[in-house]
Amino acid sequence: MKNTLLPDTQNIKDLRNIVINQVGIKDILHPISFVNKAKETHPSVANFTMTVRLPENVKGTHMSRFIEILNANECSFSVESFMDLVQTVAEKLDSSSARIVVDFPFFRKKSAPSSGVESLLDYQATLIGNIVDGKADMSVKVVVPVTSLCPCSKSISEYGAHNQRSHITIEAKPSEGSVIFLEDLIDLAEQKASSELYAILKRDDEKVVTERAYENPAFVEDIVRDIAVELNADNKINYYSLESENFESIHNHSAYAVITNQK
Repeated sequence: MKNTLLPDTQNIKDLRNIVINQVGIKDILHPISFVNKAKETHPSVANFTMTVRLPENVKGTHMSRFIEILNANECSFSVESFMDLVQTVAEKLDSSSARIVVDFPFFRKKSAPSSGVESLLDYQATLIGNIVDGKADMSVKVVVPVTSLCPCSKSISEYGAHNQRSHITIEAKPSEGSVIFLEDLIDLAEQKASSELYAILKRDDEKVVTERAYENPAFVEDIVRDIAVELNADNKINYYSLESENFESIHNHSAYAVITNQK
């Protein structure tokens, strides 16, 4: 039997008169079904941070309601429907401002360039949704692993050139009425790298990707500038933050470059 005499401590009036910008739960793992660009549903496990704005006169928020939202139904969303979940948080916690950050591994099936053997490659994806005083705002972020080959090493060496694994990170906000898909950002990053990666490579595939990287050397500066050219020309994108980190193979440090643009 429900005990209606238990005090609701969270709703006690707070006299310090200070607004809390974000309060909620952080780093909760929960299964999701992510719907990709092709409308295919893929299971994954996501890390959620869910917060709301707390008025100056309220002592605390109802933490359990965030968990209840995740467990109420199957947690399924796409980049197109993600803001519905943020709106649900704002409504259930009776707040004019809410925020969800969700990180999850996103898998794509790729065919090796020569043998055609298929395998899954993982990318780290992040969706960030905000509602501030009723106004919605969203960004999409991907971390794309690629290969980069040093142009300087190639130009000064009698044979060979050093290459390294690189992470290209793109965070983008869509212009009004537009949608940014994870797949489009991933494709762009892989196209501008010296070579893309694959989970499975046969010997003939390894020859192809090694020679492809050698034929397409790129400094970390080249990578971010080449991607920025495309992002600048894309009317679907209102803002982006773009970075590349090359994990150097002949140094114990990374090469790093960042470009941001608010259109």
